[in-house]
Amino acid sequence: MFDHLLRNIRSVIDRGNEQAAIPPLDGALSPNDRLDACTPIGAALPGLDDVVVAHDGSLFVSAGSSVLRFSGTGFATRTLVAKFDGDAGGLAIHPDGRLLVCVAARGLAAIDPAKPRPRWLGAVDGHVLAGLQSVTVTSGGRIFAVEGSTARKPDAWRHDLMEKRRSGRLIACDAALDGATTVLSGLRYPYGLAVAPDDAQLWYSESWGHCVSRIPLSNKGVAQPEIVLRNLPGYPARLRGDGRGGFYLALFARRTHLIEFVLREDDFRREMIATMPPGHWIAPAYASGNDCREPMQIGGVKALGIRKPWAPPRSYGLLMRIDAEGETIDSMHSRASGRFHGITGACATPQGTVIAARGAGQLLLSREI
Repeated sequence: MFDHLLRNIRSVIDRGNEQAAIPPLDGALSPNDRLDACTPIGAALPGLDDVVVAHDGSLFVSAGSSVLRFSGTGFATRTLVAKFDGDAGGLAIHPDGRLLVCVAARGLAAIDPAKPRPRWLGAVDGHVLAGLQSVTVTSGGRIFAVEGSTARKPDAWRHDLMEKRRSGRLIACDAALDGATTVLSGLRYPYGLAVAPDDAQLWYSESWGHCVSRIPLSNKGVAQPEIVLRNLPGYPARLRGDGRGGFYLALFARRTHLIEFVLREDDFRREMIATMPPGHWIAPAYASGNDCREPMQIGGVKALGIRKPWAPPRSYGLLMRIDAEGETIDSMHSRASGRFHGITGACATPQGTVIAARGAGQLLLSREI
Protein backbone atom coordinates (compact mmCIF):
# COMPACT_ATOMS: atom_id res chain seq x y z
CA MET A 1 0.00 0.00 0.00
CA PHE A 2 2.84 2.36 0.88
CA ASP A 3 4.48 1.65 -2.52
CA HIS A 4 1.27 2.58 -4.32
CA LEU A 5 0.99 5.79 -2.30
CA LEU A 6 4.56 6.79 -3.20
CA ARG A 7 3.91 6.04 -6.87
CA ASN A 8 0.82 8.25 -6.89
CA ILE A 9 2.71 11.09 -5.19
CA ARG A 10 5.52 10.83 -7.78
CA SER A 11 3.02 10.88 -10.63
CA VAL A 12 1.68 14.23 -9.37
CA ILE A 13 5.07 15.81 -8.62
CA ASP A 14 6.82 14.49 -11.75
CA ARG A 15 4.17 15.00 -14.39
CA GLY A 16 6.78 15.98 -16.97
CA ASN A 17 8.62 12.64 -16.78
CA GLU A 18 9.52 11.87 -20.40
CA GLN A 19 9.37 8.11 -19.79
CA ALA A 20 5.60 8.38 -19.24
CA ALA A 21 4.64 11.09 -21.74
CA ILE A 22 4.49 9.41 -25.16
CA PRO A 23 4.75 12.03 -27.92
CA PRO A 24 2.19 12.07 -30.74
CA LEU A 25 3.03 11.17 -34.33
CA ASP A 26 2.91 14.45 -36.24
CA GLY A 27 4.95 16.59 -38.61
CA ALA A 28 7.55 14.46 -40.38
CA LEU A 29 6.36 11.51 -38.27
CA SER A 30 2.73 11.70 -39.40
CA PRO A 31 1.27 8.21 -39.95
CA ASN A 32 1.13 6.86 -43.49
CA ASP A 33 1.06 3.53 -45.34
CA ARG A 34 4.30 3.86 -47.29
CA LEU A 35 5.92 0.71 -45.88
CA ASP A 36 2.95 -1.34 -47.07
CA ALA A 37 3.47 0.08 -50.57
CA CYS A 38 7.09 -1.14 -50.74
CA THR A 39 8.13 -3.99 -53.04
CA PRO A 40 8.88 -7.27 -51.22
CA ILE A 41 12.21 -8.84 -52.18
CA GLY A 42 11.65 -12.55 -52.76
CA ALA A 43 10.17 -15.01 -50.31
CA ALA A 44 9.92 -14.37 -46.59
CA LEU A 45 12.96 -15.00 -44.37
CA PRO A 46 12.08 -16.35 -40.90
CA GLY A 47 14.14 -14.61 -38.25
CA LEU A 48 15.13 -11.73 -40.56
CA ASP A 49 17.16 -9.23 -38.53
CA ASP A 50 19.59 -6.93 -40.39
CA VAL A 51 20.70 -5.88 -43.85
CA VAL A 52 23.87 -4.14 -45.08
CA VAL A 53 25.11 -3.21 -48.56
CA ALA A 54 28.48 -4.51 -49.76
CA HIS A 55 31.07 -2.56 -51.75
CA ASP A 56 29.77 -4.10 -55.01
CA GLY A 57 26.14 -3.11 -54.35
CA SER A 58 24.98 -6.58 -53.27
CA LEU A 59 23.32 -7.19 -49.90
CA PHE A 60 24.25 -9.24 -46.86
CA VAL A 61 21.23 -10.28 -44.80
CA SER A 62 21.03 -11.99 -41.40
CA ALA A 63 18.09 -14.34 -40.86
CA GLY A 64 17.92 -16.93 -38.12
CA SER A 65 21.33 -18.56 -37.79
CA SER A 66 22.30 -17.74 -41.39
CA VAL A 67 23.82 -14.89 -43.38
CA LEU A 68 22.79 -14.68 -47.03
CA ARG A 69 23.97 -12.62 -50.00
CA PHE A 70 21.41 -11.01 -52.31
CA SER A 71 22.54 -9.81 -55.73
CA GLY A 72 21.36 -9.04 -59.24
CA THR A 73 18.52 -6.86 -60.48
CA GLY A 74 15.96 -6.45 -57.74
CA PHE A 75 18.23 -8.57 -55.52
CA ALA A 76 16.58 -11.66 -56.97
CA THR A 77 19.55 -14.01 -56.48
CA ARG A 78 20.30 -15.27 -52.97
CA THR A 79 23.16 -17.45 -51.80
CA LEU A 80 24.19 -18.74 -48.36
CA VAL A 81 27.33 -17.07 -46.99
CA ALA A 82 27.63 -18.50 -43.47
CA LYS A 83 25.72 -20.47 -40.86
CA PHE A 84 26.30 -20.21 -37.10
CA ASP A 85 25.39 -22.05 -33.90
CA GLY A 86 23.45 -19.00 -32.65
CA ASP A 87 21.20 -16.40 -34.26
CA ALA A 88 22.96 -13.94 -36.58
CA GLY A 89 22.15 -10.30 -35.87
CA GLY A 90 23.80 -6.96 -36.66
CA LEU A 91 26.03 -6.73 -39.74
CA ALA A 92 28.76 -4.39 -40.99
CA ILE A 93 31.30 -4.31 -43.82
CA HIS A 94 34.89 -3.60 -42.79
CA PRO A 95 36.93 -1.32 -45.08
CA ASP A 96 39.21 -4.29 -45.82
CA GLY A 97 36.25 -6.30 -47.21
CA ARG A 98 35.52 -8.54 -44.22
CA LEU A 99 31.95 -9.12 -43.11
CA LEU A 100 31.32 -8.53 -39.38
CA VAL A 101 28.45 -10.49 -37.82
CA CYS A 102 26.95 -10.30 -34.31
CA VAL A 103 26.10 -13.85 -33.20
CA ALA A 104 23.91 -14.52 -30.16
CA ALA A 105 25.68 -16.15 -27.20
CA ARG A 106 28.89 -16.39 -29.24
CA GLY A 107 30.24 -12.91 -29.92
CA LEU A 108 31.49 -11.03 -32.97
CA ALA A 109 32.59 -12.94 -36.08
CA ALA A 110 34.83 -11.46 -38.79
CA ILE A 111 34.42 -13.36 -42.06
CA ASP A 112 37.27 -13.03 -44.55
CA PRO A 113 36.27 -14.29 -48.03
CA ALA A 114 39.83 -15.55 -48.51
CA LYS A 115 39.84 -17.70 -45.36
CA PRO A 116 37.64 -20.69 -44.47
CA ARG A 117 37.14 -19.91 -40.79
CA PRO A 118 35.95 -16.64 -39.20
CA ARG A 119 37.93 -14.86 -36.51
CA TRP A 120 36.03 -14.36 -33.24
CA LEU A 121 35.78 -11.85 -30.43
CA GLY A 122 34.01 -13.80 -27.69
CA ALA A 123 34.52 -11.78 -24.51
CA VAL A 124 35.39 -8.27 -23.35
CA ASP A 125 36.70 -7.40 -19.88
CA GLY A 126 36.08 -10.93 -18.71
CA HIS A 127 32.41 -11.01 -19.74
CA VAL A 128 31.16 -13.21 -22.58
CA LEU A 129 29.44 -11.32 -25.40
CA ALA A 130 26.03 -12.96 -25.12
CA GLY A 131 23.78 -10.19 -26.39
CA LEU A 132 25.51 -8.32 -29.23
CA GLN A 133 23.01 -6.33 -31.29
CA SER A 134 24.91 -4.10 -33.73
CA VAL A 135 28.40 -3.41 -35.05
CA THR A 136 29.94 -0.56 -37.03
CA VAL A 137 33.38 0.44 -38.31
CA THR A 138 35.24 3.73 -38.78
CA SER A 139 36.99 4.49 -42.07
CA GLY A 140 40.26 3.76 -40.27
CA GLY A 141 39.12 0.22 -39.40
CA ARG A 142 38.36 0.58 -35.67
CA ILE A 143 35.37 -1.55 -34.69
CA PHE A 144 32.56 -0.62 -32.29
CA ALA A 145 29.68 -2.84 -31.15
CA VAL A 146 26.79 -2.64 -28.70
CA GLU A 147 25.55 -5.39 -26.42
CA GLY A 148 21.90 -4.85 -25.58
CA SER A 149 22.11 -6.80 -22.35
CA THR A 150 24.97 -8.57 -20.61
CA ALA A 151 22.44 -10.78 -18.81
CA ARG A 152 20.18 -11.84 -21.68
CA LYS A 153 20.52 -13.11 -25.25
CA PRO A 154 18.83 -10.99 -27.95
CA ASP A 155 15.81 -13.30 -28.18
CA ALA A 156 15.04 -12.58 -24.49
CA TRP A 157 14.64 -8.83 -25.01
CA ARG A 158 11.13 -8.84 -23.50
CA HIS A 159 12.58 -10.14 -20.23
CA ASP A 160 15.16 -7.35 -20.26
CA LEU A 161 12.44 -4.71 -20.70
CA MET A 162 10.04 -6.12 -18.13
CA GLU A 163 12.82 -6.66 -15.59
CA LYS A 164 13.76 -3.00 -16.14
CA ARG A 165 17.41 -3.85 -16.58
CA ARG A 166 20.14 -1.40 -17.49
CA SER A 167 23.07 -3.63 -18.35
CA GLY A 168 23.90 -2.78 -21.95
CA ARG A 169 27.36 -1.66 -23.03
CA LEU A 170 29.34 -0.15 -25.89
CA ILE A 171 32.60 -1.90 -26.72
CA ALA A 172 35.52 -1.13 -29.03
CA CYS A 173 38.41 -3.11 -30.55
CA ASP A 174 40.95 -2.78 -33.31
CA ALA A 175 40.67 -4.17 -36.83
CA ALA A 176 42.14 -7.53 -35.76
CA LEU A 177 39.52 -7.87 -32.97
CA ASP A 178 42.28 -7.33 -30.41
CA GLY A 179 42.50 -4.84 -27.54
CA ALA A 180 38.76 -4.95 -26.85
CA THR A 181 37.52 -2.64 -24.10
CA THR A 182 34.22 -1.43 -22.68
CA VAL A 183 33.66 2.22 -23.62
CA LEU A 184 30.27 2.77 -21.92
CA SER A 185 28.26 0.55 -19.58
CA GLY A 186 24.92 0.70 -17.78
CA LEU A 187 23.06 1.51 -21.01
CA ARG A 188 19.31 0.94 -21.43
CA TYR A 189 19.39 -1.78 -24.08
CA PRO A 190 21.57 -0.21 -26.79
CA TYR A 191 20.37 -1.63 -30.12
CA GLY A 192 21.68 0.52 -32.99
CA LEU A 193 25.09 1.95 -33.74
CA ALA A 194 26.57 4.07 -36.55
CA VAL A 195 29.61 6.22 -37.25
CA ALA A 196 28.96 9.73 -38.59
CA PRO A 197 30.06 10.29 -42.21
CA ASP A 198 32.99 12.46 -41.07
CA ASP A 199 34.18 9.83 -38.54
CA ALA A 200 33.98 12.48 -35.81
CA GLN A 201 31.05 11.01 -33.85
CA LEU A 202 29.58 7.67 -32.85
CA TRP A 203 25.78 7.50 -32.66
CA TYR A 204 23.88 4.82 -30.73
CA SER A 205 20.26 4.12 -29.78
CA GLU A 206 18.86 2.89 -26.45
CA SER A 207 15.57 1.04 -26.83
CA TRP A 208 14.36 1.24 -23.22
CA GLY A 209 15.55 4.86 -22.97
CA HIS A 210 13.63 5.79 -26.16
CA CYS A 211 16.58 7.91 -27.27
CA VAL A 212 19.54 8.32 -29.62
CA SER A 213 22.86 9.67 -28.32
CA ARG A 214 26.28 10.49 -29.75
CA ILE A 215 29.83 10.69 -28.44
CA PRO A 216 32.87 12.30 -30.09
CA LEU A 217 35.51 9.91 -31.41
CA SER A 218 38.40 12.38 -31.24
CA ASN A 219 38.72 12.30 -27.43
CA LYS A 220 41.27 9.95 -25.94
CA GLY A 221 39.24 9.31 -22.79
CA VAL A 222 35.60 8.30 -22.34
CA ALA A 223 33.53 11.20 -23.58
CA GLN A 224 30.24 12.28 -22.07
CA PRO A 225 27.35 11.15 -24.32
CA GLU A 226 25.02 13.80 -25.72
CA ILE A 227 21.36 12.89 -26.25
CA VAL A 228 20.36 13.93 -29.77
CA LEU A 229 16.86 12.44 -29.94
CA ARG A 230 14.91 11.90 -26.73
CA ASN A 231 11.46 10.58 -25.84
CA LEU A 232 10.88 8.82 -29.15
CA PRO A 233 7.37 7.47 -29.83
CA GLY A 234 8.74 3.93 -30.16
CA TYR A 235 11.61 1.62 -29.30
CA PRO A 236 14.60 2.48 -31.52
CA ALA A 237 16.49 -0.34 -33.19
CA ARG A 238 19.37 0.01 -35.66
CA LEU A 239 21.02 3.12 -37.08
CA ARG A 240 22.76 3.25 -40.45
CA GLY A 241 23.98 6.05 -42.69
CA ASP A 242 21.55 7.05 -45.45
CA GLY A 243 24.29 8.03 -47.91
CA ARG A 244 23.22 11.69 -47.74
CA GLY A 245 24.87 12.79 -44.51
CA GLY A 246 22.10 11.55 -42.23
CA PHE A 247 20.85 8.25 -40.86
CA TYR A 248 18.10 5.70 -41.13
CA LEU A 249 16.63 4.92 -37.71
CA ALA A 250 14.45 1.83 -37.40
CA LEU A 251 11.87 1.56 -34.61
CA PHE A 252 10.81 -2.03 -33.96
CA ALA A 253 7.59 -1.17 -32.06
CA ARG A 254 5.49 1.74 -30.82
CA ARG A 255 5.22 2.72 -27.20
CA THR A 256 1.71 2.55 -25.75
CA HIS A 257 0.14 3.89 -22.58
CA LEU A 258 -0.81 0.35 -21.54
CA ILE A 259 2.81 -0.86 -21.67
CA GLU A 260 4.04 2.26 -19.88
CA PHE A 261 1.42 1.60 -17.18
CA VAL A 262 2.51 -2.03 -16.78
CA LEU A 263 6.14 -0.95 -16.42
CA ARG A 264 5.12 1.11 -13.38
CA GLU A 265 3.13 -1.74 -11.78
CA ASP A 266 5.88 -3.85 -10.24
CA ASP A 267 3.64 -6.43 -8.57
CA PHE A 268 1.72 -7.05 -11.80
CA ARG A 269 4.93 -7.33 -13.84
CA ARG A 270 6.46 -9.87 -11.49
CA GLU A 271 3.30 -11.98 -11.55
CA MET A 272 3.09 -11.73 -15.35
CA ILE A 273 6.73 -12.81 -15.79
CA ALA A 274 6.30 -15.73 -13.38
CA THR A 275 3.03 -17.13 -14.73
CA MET A 276 2.72 -16.30 -18.44
CA PRO A 277 4.71 -17.16 -21.60
CA PRO A 278 6.58 -14.11 -22.96
CA GLY A 279 4.61 -14.05 -26.21
CA HIS A 280 1.44 -13.26 -24.25
CA TRP A 281 2.87 -10.54 -22.01
CA ILE A 282 1.65 -6.97 -22.21
CA ALA A 283 4.82 -5.95 -24.03
CA PRO A 284 5.93 -4.75 -27.47
CA ALA A 285 6.01 -7.26 -30.32
CA TYR A 286 7.59 -7.52 -33.76
CA ALA A 287 4.26 -8.78 -35.13
CA SER A 288 0.75 -9.36 -33.82
CA GLY A 289 -2.71 -10.53 -34.75
CA ASN A 290 -1.86 -14.20 -35.24
CA ASP A 291 -2.89 -15.55 -31.83
CA CYS A 292 -6.24 -15.14 -30.10
CA ARG A 293 -4.46 -15.22 -26.71
CA GLU A 294 -2.53 -12.00 -27.36
CA PRO A 295 -3.24 -9.10 -25.00
CA MET A 296 -5.20 -6.28 -26.62
CA GLN A 297 -6.95 -3.05 -25.83
CA ILE A 298 -10.59 -2.43 -26.64
CA GLY A 299 -9.70 -0.03 -29.45
CA GLY A 300 -7.56 -2.74 -31.04
CA VAL A 301 -10.30 -5.36 -31.31
CA LYS A 302 -11.39 -6.06 -34.88
CA ALA A 303 -14.78 -4.68 -35.91
CA LEU A 304 -16.48 -6.58 -38.77
CA GLY A 305 -13.21 -8.39 -39.36
CA ILE A 306 -11.20 -5.18 -39.78
CA ARG A 307 -8.58 -3.71 -37.49
CA LYS A 308 -8.57 0.08 -37.72
CA PRO A 309 -5.28 1.81 -38.72
CA TRP A 310 -5.53 4.06 -35.65
CA ALA A 311 -6.07 1.17 -33.19
CA PRO A 312 -3.70 0.91 -30.18
CA PRO A 313 -0.79 -0.97 -31.80
CA ARG A 314 0.83 -3.99 -30.19
CA SER A 315 3.12 -4.08 -33.22
CA TYR A 316 3.90 -1.35 -35.72
CA GLY A 317 6.24 -0.55 -38.62
CA LEU A 318 8.26 2.68 -38.52
CA LEU A 319 11.41 3.82 -40.30
CA MET A 320 12.72 7.36 -39.73
CA ARG A 321 15.28 9.32 -41.71
CA ILE A 322 17.14 11.89 -39.61
CA ASP A 323 19.74 14.49 -40.54
CA ALA A 324 23.22 15.07 -39.10
CA GLU A 325 21.71 17.01 -36.15
CA GLY A 326 19.05 14.44 -35.33
CA GLU A 327 16.11 16.28 -36.90
CA THR A 328 13.49 14.01 -38.46
CA ILE A 329 13.35 14.53 -42.23
CA ASP A 330 10.96 11.79 -43.32
CA SER A 331 9.29 8.59 -42.14
CA MET A 332 7.63 5.47 -43.49
CA HIS A 333 4.91 3.64 -41.56
CA SER A 334 2.95 0.41 -41.49
CA ARG A 335 0.10 1.16 -39.12
CA ALA A 336 -1.77 -1.19 -36.78
CA SER A 337 -3.70 -2.63 -39.72
CA GLY A 338 -0.60 -2.97 -41.93
CA ARG A 339 1.54 -5.92 -42.99
CA PHE A 340 5.16 -4.92 -42.42
CA HIS A 341 5.84 -4.43 -38.72
CA GLY A 342 8.92 -4.76 -36.54
CA ILE A 343 11.44 -2.73 -38.56
CA THR A 344 14.93 -3.60 -37.31
CA GLY A 345 17.24 -2.21 -40.01
CA ALA A 346 17.61 -0.43 -43.34
CA CYS A 347 20.36 0.54 -45.76
CA ALA A 348 20.83 2.66 -48.89
CA THR A 349 21.75 0.80 -52.08
CA PRO A 350 22.12 1.81 -55.77
CA GLN A 351 18.72 0.19 -56.39
CA GLY A 352 16.94 2.01 -53.55
CA THR A 353 16.44 1.72 -49.81
CA VAL A 354 16.24 -1.85 -48.50
CA ILE A 355 14.32 -2.34 -45.25
CA ALA A 356 14.21 -5.33 -42.89
CA ALA A 357 10.67 -5.91 -41.58
CA ARG A 358 11.33 -8.57 -38.95
CA GLY A 359 7.68 -8.95 -37.99
CA ALA A 360 6.84 -10.24 -41.47
CA GLY A 361 10.28 -11.74 -42.13
CA GLN A 362 10.32 -9.68 -45.30
CA LEU A 363 12.93 -7.55 -47.05
CA LEU A 364 11.41 -4.47 -48.67
CA LEU A 365 12.67 -2.26 -51.50
CA SER A 366 11.68 1.41 -51.60
CA ARG A 367 12.71 4.34 -53.79
CA GLU A 368 10.84 6.92 -51.70
CA ILE A 369 13.00 7.64 -48.65
